[in-house]
Amino acid sequence: MLKLIVRWLLLAAALLLVANVYPGVSVAGFGSALIAALVLGLLNTLVRPLLVILTLPVTVVTLGLFLFVINALMFWTAAEVLRGFSVDGFGAALIGSVIYSLCGMVIDAAIERLFSGDS
Repeated sequence: MLKLIVRWLLLAAALLLVANVYPGVSVAGFGSALIAALVLGLLNTLVRPLLVILTLPVTVVTLGLFLFVINALMFWTAAEVLRGFSVDGFGAALIGSVIYSLCGMVIDAAIERLFSGDS
């Protein structure tokens, strides 16, 4: 449970980092980032797998590049649903989602190292 909370907090911080690095994404504050990270996690857990299955032929034809579009759609959807988290358009969602995903990969690797002894 601690691992999940630490990951959530770090992903919220990563969302703030994305907003500071890229001007097309804005987050009102850490509270908004926490809620946005939670909604992004829920969208990626519940909706993204369905989209990946439904768009599998397009993903195969584009050699997996369409997955970037799906990630951008999840990012953009979260921004449209939430107050305090906004994205200036699809291009900003695409760039923001790539930066956020890279941060997420670093966070996941760090958490695995940190909690490697825990069950």
